[in-house]
Amino acid sequence: MKKTDLAKSDAKKLMNQMGAKNSTFGAAASAALPDRREQRERERALGLVPFAVKLNGDLVKQLQTLSKERGLELNELVTELLQKGLSA
Repeated sequence: MKKTDLAKSDAKKLMNQMGAKNSTFGAAASAALPDRREQRERERALGLVPFAVKLNGDLVKQLQTLSKERGLELNELVTELLQKGLSA
């Protein structure tokens, strides 16, 4: 084996060891989060549908500020504002 091959092999071993150490942390962290599939099922049961839009950054900041002031989640605030706008 060449010297460069040995260095590559050592680097791969080191990277694998580092990945193994971080994998236990990642597994523990992901266990604390709710399962995405379960979350989607709960949202479907509530009749919620994902709806992505692109908004101006200033408008998003206003929405976030307003949701904090009212103590609502951003989804609830946007729903409320859309309903008011459409009924007007």
